[in-house]
Amino acid sequence: MREISVDKVTEKVKAMCIKANHFLSSDMEGALLSSIEKEESELGKKVLCQLRENLEIAGSDMIPICQDTGMAVVFIKVGMDVHFTGGSLEDAINEGIRQGYTEGFLRKSVVKDPIERVNTGDNTPGVIHYEIVPGDSVEITLAPKGFGSENMSRVFMLKPADGIEGVKNAIVTAVKEAGPNACPPMVVGVGIGGTFEKCALLAKKALLRPMDEYSEIPYVKELEKEVLDEINKSGIGPGGLGGVITALKVNILTYPTHIAGLPVAVNICCHVNRHVTEVL
Repeated sequence: MREISVDKVTEKVKAMCIKANHFLSSDMEGALLSSIEKEESELGKKVLCQLRENLEIAGSDMIPICQDTGMAVVFIKVGMDVHFTGGSLEDAINEGIRQGYTEGFLRKSVVKDPIERVNTGDNTPGVIHYEIVPGDSVEITLAPKGFGSENMSRVFMLKPADGIEGVKNAIVTAVKEAGPNACPPMVVGVGIGGTFEKCALLAKKALLRPMDEYSEIPYVKELEKEVLDEINKSGIGPGGLGGVITALKVNILTYPTHIAGLPVAVNICCHVNRHVTEVL
């Protein structure tokens, strides 16, 4: 049994909040920069070049990549041979978020109640997803999610008879309806299967897959490429100002489902698709 103090979790999450909001992951930065050469529209190319400049300024001057520093979404995989000491794991994660957003001078966007709308003042609580796995390590992924793109996400409860064409249509429909509101170029996370809530979680997780990786399931890999091509034919383009780079990637995760259902979730993320992973 390995013991880990929750103070280490707080310290790690604090640093991750600051890092994720100032620097893109290397694969996301690479995908964005390579898209400049692929964009055919002069206006679209100009938008992408401005995004590149924005990244450079954010990194050099330690200014957030985007003014919406998001609601902190945390995926944590806890090894079965780990015992946390010194307090509550959930409290430790939220304390890390509080310190990261307060000391990092990041915008606090979380309200305590969805109707009364009083700001918590420190961007807590985060949204935390736990997974128990074999081993004695702890893997933490932090993904600050801005709501310009989050608000454009959709869940479709399709019928089995809708099949793969119905799935394809649902994804493309969600992206077209999002249009410029999701700050394209986007990354599109898709969850297929499970239940209402499971497909939404799959879609969120799909956003975290490296940009140079595809599904290991042949038909899903083909679907990812087909849908990306269809989305980029929409003409929405960078910033919604026209062009051929509306999305940088479509990532799809699947899960077994009920004989009577075909749930599909589309979780859209803007071009920053912020996330960082650390291991304790």
